[in-house]
Amino acid sequence: MERAVGWFVLLATALLVFGFAYYVYSTAKRKGWLLTKAPYFTFTDRATGLKVGDPVMLMGFEVGQITRIDAQPPEDFYFNVYVEFEIKEPYYGYMWTLGSRAKVTTADFLGKRVLEVTKGTGGVPTYKFNPLRELTLDEAQSLANPEAWQLAEDVYLERDSGLELMVEALSPLTATNLARLRELGRSRLLAFDTREERQQITAIWLDRKGRYDFFTRTNAPYWLPSDESPAVTERLERLVDLIEQALPDFLGLTNQIAGVLSNAVEMTATLNALAADARPAATNLAYISGRLREPGSLGEWLLGTNTQPQINATLASAQAAITRADTNLASLVENLARSLDNLADITSNLNAQVQANTNILGSISEAVVEANDLMQGLKRHWLLRSAFRHRPAPADRPPPPSSPPSSPRGQEQFPR
Repeated sequence: MERAVGWFVLLATALLVFGFAYYVYSTAKRKGWLLTKAPYFTFTDRATGLKVGDPVMLMGFEVGQITRIDAQPPEDFYFNVYVEFEIKEPYYGYMWTLGSRAKVTTADFLGKRVLEVTKGTGGVPTYKFNPLRELTLDEAQSLANPEAWQLAEDVYLERDSGLELMVEALSPLTATNLARLRELGRSRLLAFDTREERQQITAIWLDRKGRYDFFTRTNAPYWLPSDESPAVTERLERLVDLIEQALPDFLGLTNQIAGVLSNAVEMTATLNALAADARPAATNLAYISGRLREPGSLGEWLLGTNTQPQINATLASAQAAITRADTNLASLVENLARSLDNLADITSNLNAQVQANTNILGSISEAVVEANDLMQGLKRHWLLRSAFRHRPAPADRPPPPSSPPSSPRGQEQFPR
């Protein structure tokens, strides 16, 4: 029994150790503890929405994390916040000297921001993993396989117009390139041995010097220029300022809409009165036409018997047209009153929504433009034009001229 208990305890301990080791391995693999990481840094205007440990994104993938955020010294008048981050393998291979930048963009509506890097489009890799050596030209020419070696610097020729690139970095050490270097007066050079690739970073590119340098952990990381977008809080403040500036104009527009509605109500009352006055005229016209159709009437004497059926048909059509016009006019007045009521409801609902929600500036602007178009259309319509006619007051009329006007010809003949 004691031996069985001992084996059980030993097996349980082995399983516990194995589970702990697997957990540590999976955690290290998930967090990238066992992967090679390349350090980078950038500058931002402010650290709002960023913190140490936040992920770094590349093309939608999480490729690293922020390791340090600190303020620049007070005497630095160009940059405000220093942000250092790491990119794990193999994603640091996308970082090249041309096209790679660090973007600080908005992540949500609560002020959170995320650091995103962009893929390079040209130039040379920011970091290299091949052994870097400093050679003389004689040593480079005596190499067994010089084509397997790459130049680790840009070689320029100074001219009157400026510097001219003669040999680019990462060019193979061919006999032509070595001869060109000798013509340029170079005695030593930096080169990579591409036959070997190490797990750790061996060289970092120096933009100002135009060459690679030996990399150690004491070196400064590679600098990626930053593109920073404003935080959501700043955008909201700008939106609120715009709304505050637009509210007086909007309230003035609502007053104008109220004036248009009152004028429309008066116009409908006038149309109702006109319709009521037109009914007796239509009745009298029907009575007169009936009298003219009687035998021996004045109409029969003047027009004859042949034109009487045509006149009767014409008068019947006119009476039917008058009846339809009366019906259509009443329907038009009713529809116009209903439309005005709907417009009043819309303006009241719009006012309530503006008071409740401040994020509908775009919709308000569209409604303002359409309401202005509606008002201008009503002013130009032939039926409603007289309701908007403005008659100047006596005080607004121009004063009479002090002297009678004279023609330009008379002024030329008799100058003052």
